[in-house]
Amino acid sequence: MKTYNKYLLKVFSNSFSKVFLIFFGIILIINIIEQIDFFKKIDVDFYFPIFLSLLNTPSIIFELLPFIFMISTQIIFIKLIDNNELEIFKYSGITNHTLIKLISIFSLIFGFICIIFFYNFSSVLKKTYIEIKNNYSNDNKYLAVITEDGLWIRDEKKEEINIINAKKIDGSFLLDVLITQLDKKYELVRVIQSKKVNISNKEWLVLMPKISIQNNTFTLDSIKLNSNFDLEKINSLFSQLSTLSIIELFELRSIYKSLNYSIIEIDSHLYKIISYPFYLTLLVVLSSIIMFNIGYRKNLLFRIIFGILMSVIIYYINYFFNILGTSEKIPLALSIFLPLIILSIINITSIIKINEK
Repeated sequence: MKTYNKYLLKVFSNSFSKVFLIFFGIILIINIIEQIDFFKKIDVDFYFPIFLSLLNTPSIIFELLPFIFMISTQIIFIKLIDNNELEIFKYSGITNHTLIKLISIFSLIFGFICIIFFYNFSSVLKKTYIEIKNNYSNDNKYLAVITEDGLWIRDEKKEEINIINAKKIDGSFLLDVLITQLDKKYELVRVIQSKKVNISNKEWLVLMPKISIQNNTFTLDSIKLNSNFDLEKINSLFSQLSTLSIIELFELRSIYKSLNYSIIEIDSHLYKIISYPFYLTLLVVLSSIIMFNIGYRKNLLFRIIFGILMSVIIYYINYFFNILGTSEKIPLALSIFLPLIILSIINITSIIKINEK
């Protein structure tokens, strides 16, 4: 049995490595083309687009791991079927259930390795990629960050530079806001304090502002402030959760809660990471069941196309449930784990008679 374990692990590792490298190469080439197009009017060294592509590719590969695992499983069974090795396993007392069990264990272990090491590694590279590329984008004159002191925004508009700090976010409003306005020479123009600022569009409505200019301080009913930011843009700036390691995600979640900022996106991302090894394992089991049912009857091209089609369908089912969860149509945990439950039920009902194949 140990010999069969080692052999299957070797076959699984070889198949996974080949498919992984093929996907990595394809994504890298596509990324290089995109970077070349981005930098076509910017003077950079010829290797720079390649370097950025290498930084960005691992995070994309992580998103494509379900496809990689399913196709790897197909290749394993194509090899075992075409070489009549499944028959040899049967004669040696290794049932189809046992084969699926062994491959599932390998998948679960690989899945945990992916989230503990590969995900955190790819998040560091993705963060570096975004930081470097932002230096060459049109958005480098303004930025926003969230810290324990609240939301900080640097906003450059016409001849003014606004440094904005808000303690909390409530719907479309920033609360307890301090706006420091500077001119192009970074000399103080005025300071604006307000309990509430409406940021639903890029023309902010500052309610009951207390304005300080030099030694004079006065209060108005409201003023309007033009900005490069609105609520939608601020939310989009903090949607790059793939740039954060698992520890950083939990830290950011704690900060968001203290600011009364929505943590739905973070929770959804964390749920997906936590469930990832089990999701990959269920896909491998499903792919194994499919191959046992069609592997002997159909040609190689049909088997591969069918597996890819199944991967795409499952991906969009997951995506649909994720939208329902993040939009709060259904409980967030249910949106992540319900597809896993459905996959589990399909696998359990389909695997009962698998030894007869």
